[in-house]
Amino acid sequence: MSLELLKKEGYNAELKMVINSADFEKYCTKAYNKNKGKISIPGFRKGKVPKQIIEKYYGVGFFYEDALNDAFSEEFSKGVEQIGIEPVARPVIDVEEIETGKDVVIDVKVVIKPDIEIGQYKGLEVKFGDTTPTDEEVERELENRRNQNARFVTIEDRAVKDGDIVKLDFEGKKDGVPFEGGKGENYSLTIGSKSFIDGFEEQLIGMNIGEEKVIEVTFPQEYMEKSLAGQKATFDVKINEIKEKQLPELDDEFVKDISEFDTLDQLKEDIKKTISQRKEKDATREFENDIIEQIVKNSKIDLPQEMIDTEADHMFNEFAQGLSYQGMNVDMYSKYINKSIDELKNEMKPEAEKRVKGSLVLEKVKKLENVGYSEDQVERELEQMAQMYGMEVDKLKDIFKGEQREYMIDNIILRNTIEFLKAETKRI
Repeated sequence: MSLELLKKEGYNAELKMVINSADFEKYCTKAYNKNKGKISIPGFRKGKVPKQIIEKYYGVGFFYEDALNDAFSEEFSKGVEQIGIEPVARPVIDVEEIETGKDVVIDVKVVIKPDIEIGQYKGLEVKFGDTTPTDEEVERELENRRNQNARFVTIEDRAVKDGDIVKLDFEGKKDGVPFEGGKGENYSLTIGSKSFIDGFEEQLIGMNIGEEKVIEVTFPQEYMEKSLAGQKATFDVKINEIKEKQLPELDDEFVKDISEFDTLDQLKEDIKKTISQRKEKDATREFENDIIEQIVKNSKIDLPQEMIDTEADHMFNEFAQGLSYQGMNVDMYSKYINKSIDELKNEMKPEAEKRVKGSLVLEKVKKLENVGYSEDQVERELEQMAQMYGMEVDKLKDIFKGEQREYMIDNIILRNTIEFLKAETKRI
């Protein structure tokens, strides 16, 4: 097989692929062996019909399609690697010549990864976020700790107020008729949580245990159940129980109960340290993203739409997988937000374009600066993974061979490229 680059303009390339007749005959024989068990011809047992008889009965080109598919899939990727181009979409092929005893000639048009014109990537000045914890952040974390250790006390001598947790029975009706999914018994609801329709929780305030009431609400226009969207409805409600959240005092005794520290000041210092580490991590990630974004702005990048579409599809599949972990699928989600799957994918394309451009500039910097990796880095990566999965390093090494090891190395080189750019960038 030979593959010749005829012309290349931007990200479009045209190639000529030639499969010599002897090799193509081997692929035809392979196609025969794969399909002979499905072919019946009078006078022959199924699976025992000779290749020549099948070709005589159905035509000499009977196995050409399967043979071409096998030949192309096996040979094309090797050929483009030798030429030094990287396809980013399915090639369009046109068989120019195919005849018994002759070489097969194929015209191939393919979209390839563009060679970008990178701009300034050294000596950049990029803002690095403030990592100092604020008093408000510390107080907010202390309040979280208090809430996590709150007591819930049953109340019998007063009415419902904001912040209470109530148990109630309710039944929703539209035009006096109960609707599906609108009924609950002994349902636990935190007043002020906004987990029910606007206006529902507020109308429970002031009710006493055992009291019954009819409340009126209007469903939002974007409500997922279309028959109720924008409609007025009533709920028959009854309060069965009232509980009040009681927060512990924020003092040294509380600190001793919930932590390894003895004083409130010690806990505050530890919280400040934790917040500072979190903000440092967030600021570093934002710093890295801003460096890449600035390099993209400095560069000339003409992207084929196919690369953006492919990345958008990848992002959509990740999104769909995330939904499945939450017990939802994309069809349910699209109905809930009243958008089609195509609309969801289109909304992802600007971010997809940003990601593709970012990966292209990182790849260019890697090549220009000859960024590599060390075996020590691979060892450390394997040790960390072994610790994470509770495995022996040697067993993990047996798993991470071939393509998996190459994928790990590519990720290490990518991180090294980012580290190189960070070292070349001034923080401001």
